[in-house]
Amino acid sequence: MVSPELTKRMIGLLQRVTEASVAVDGRTIGEIGRGLLVLVAVQRDDQPANVARLAERITTYRVFADAEGRMNRSLEDESLGLLLVPQFTLAADTKKGTRASFTRAAAPEKGQEYFEKLLDLCKKRVDMVESGEFGANMQVALINDGPVTFWLTS
Repeated sequence: MVSPELTKRMIGLLQRVTEASVAVDGRTIGEIGRGLLVLVAVQRDDQPANVARLAERITTYRVFADAEGRMNRSLEDESLGLLLVPQFTLAADTKKGTRASFTRAAAPEKGQEYFEKLLDLCKKRVDMVESGEFGANMQVALINDGPVTFWLTS
C-alpha cells in the first residue's frame, strides 16, 4: 500500500547542472547555463499549497557551494538559471509487476495548470527561468554538476 503522504505531494527531481536544455521536434525551447534542472510531477491529490511550497523549496534549496565549499547557497542566493520540465512519470507506482502504474499522477488538465502555476511562482523568485512544454515529447540534455541530485516533495 502506498503511503497517503506520497500521493499528496508534488515532486521535483532537482539536478545541479553546468548547463541544460530541452528540445521539442529538434528545436530548443529552453536552455540554461549553470543552475538547476528540475523535473516536475503533479500528483492527483496535490493542492495549491503544494505548488507554492515546491516553488519555495526549488528556489531556496541549498545546493551551491559557499566560500568554504559547503552546499550552503541557493538558486536565489546565486542568481543562476532554472529549467523546469514537466515529467508525469515521476509519479509512477513501480512497486509491483514490470509496468508502471500512473494512477497517482494528476489528470493532464490539473497537471498542466499546476505546472504553469509553479513556473509563474518561480519566475517571481528568480530572474532566469526556462521550461519544457507540457504534454510534448521532449529531449532533455544536461551536464549534472557533482553529480548533485535531490528528490524534493512539497
